[in-house]
Amino acid sequence: MSGKPKLHYFNGRGRMEPIRWLLAAAGVEFEECYLETKDDLIKLQKGGSLLFQQVPMVEIDGMKMVQTRAISNYIAAKYNLYGKDLKERALIDMYVEGMLDLNELLITHPFQPADKKEQHFATLVDKATNRYFPAFEKVLKDHGQDFLVGNRFSKADVQLLEAILMAEEYKPDILAKFPLLQSFKARISNIPTIKKFLQPGSQRKPQIEEKDVQKVLKIFY
Repeated sequence: MSGKPKLHYFNGRGRMEPIRWLLAAAGVEFEECYLETKDDLIKLQKGGSLLFQQVPMVEIDGMKMVQTRAISNYIAAKYNLYGKDLKERALIDMYVEGMLDLNELLITHPFQPADKKEQHFATLVDKATNRYFPAFEKVLKDHGQDFLVGNRFSKADVQLLEAILMAEEYKPDILAKFPLLQSFKARISNIPTIKKFLQPGSQRKPQIEEKDVQKVLKIFY
């Protein structure tokens, strides 16, 4: 288990996408092993590769790591995207936890039943525009720096950009009232490794299509 990290998940965003983003931001090439059927998942479970019987799972540095936060923290620490000291790491963790709450709404929206989709969308937009984006706009305003923590590029910047771009897919003008986040988006998108990941043909996953939702549900349920 040496060489490039190997990511085990379905061919879509879900909880693996923040990990793809972090590796790409760090300039790390990675391989992907897609779960196509429920049998693929069962094989991993029975093979002892999944500590808690769940994916995402990433093979990296001789480990078979599970749990999204643990994986992303390891990658961030390994590639210097996790602040310079304990206080900065605490801020990064705090910001990322908030983003994960928003991220959960964004990645689960396509999987909502038809009768709940409209309400879910309203909740998503409300929380993005009244809770999470105002908080990050304030962070940027209060310290007046280019990045969220310590004026250096970190995991928090990567995952905020990911959340912004996903939110804009649902509502293109969602940043209308947040000028500092608009500038942040432009600035972070222009970092060479991020710019490369945003190009067509990268390993960034598109928004899931309706036809693929059932396929994914069959793998996990």
